Amino acid sequence: MSKKEREKQKKRKAQDKQEKMMDRKNNKKSTKLEDMMAYLDENGNLTDKPPIDFRKKKVFRQEDIQVSVPRLEERPQDELRTGIVTFFNDHKGFGFINDAETRERIFFHVNDLAAPVVENNKVTFRVEKSPKGLVAMDVTLFKS
Repeated sequence: MSKKEREKQKKRKAQDKQEKMMDRKNNKKSTKLEDMMAYLDENGNLTDKPPIDFRKKKVFRQEDIQVSVPRLEERPQDELRTGIVTFFNDHKGFGFINDAETRERIFFHVNDLAAPVVENNKVTFRVEKSPKGLVAMDVTLFKS
């Protein structure tokens, strides 16, 4: 690349930079609160216009809103569950089961096994609460 071409390229870059700067100044975004507000329409979509018909407005109580999976305390503790062994360390004597219904990851100890298991086995179990969290008890192979 020759010296003249490099100078032309430099001038072109500087001119582009100047044009972008002028464009940003001319199209400056508003800092007014009204321009920054977002509203929800009756279908739950975000919009920049406030709702016109307030009769369609729905009122929700904060207590009725659930953001996550229901807690285990709300489910019966003695219920027999099914799941898949996702991890099992035979040497250390523990593993984890993914509950088929709640998708929770539940710890189990080798002492709570009724029969030997390996990873990806489908099992049935009961859940109990321990000081460290949920524990699977009476883990047996699933019989369909």
